[in-house]
Amino acid sequence: MGETGRARRRRRTREETEADLLAAARKLLQRDGVLAGVNLREIATEAGVNHGQIYQYFGTRQSLLRAAAADLVERQAADRDGHWELPFAERRQAMFHHRLDAPELVRLEALLALDGDEGFSPFPRFDRTRQSLARDTDDGSLPDGADAEAAHVMTAAAQMGYVIFREAYARDTGIPLEELDERAARAFARMVAGLTAPSPDQQPSE
Repeated sequence: MGETGRARRRRRTREETEADLLAAARKLLQRDGVLAGVNLREIATEAGVNHGQIYQYFGTRQSLLRAAAADLVERQAADRDGHWELPFAERRQAMFHHRLDAPELVRLEALLALDGDEGFSPFPRFDRTRQSLARDTDDGSLPDGADAEAAHVMTAAAQMGYVIFREAYARDTGIPLEELDERAARAFARMVAGLTAPSPDQQPSE
């Protein structure tokens, strides 16, 4: 029997199927929010694949979410404009604004952390971060005796916490969200300036 005229659907490669599943996960997370729950059957339907292929390719729900988070990191990588070469204060302020522009990634990271996913990494490029922190100490961007790694961790916590709660903060304070973002950015800059300032006993004497 000859062709009926119906075009045969090309079989997708594993890479294409995984990309379709990640795209579907991103779409549904952005539409419904991470705390609404992730319906794997809906993701499979959105991607146009069999539900079982999620487990075949990713193994678990957490693995799919972790892969979606990594995919978002790659898509929204902050090092496109020489991020790693910036001094500590500028780098942390840039990340504050980057996270404001990527709230879905912050929420997804929070979900993975709350789920107790031991495979989740909040600092997937920490080797690169350590190099930048060592340079910050060497060139004086961070003062002598500063705990560079703790400064990085605590500024990251402040950034992510603000992004997660900012809409609720705006409601409770009655401050319009755009205005609150601007004021929070200024407050964060002052916090970072405090971390980069020498302690009083390190100030040069008159």
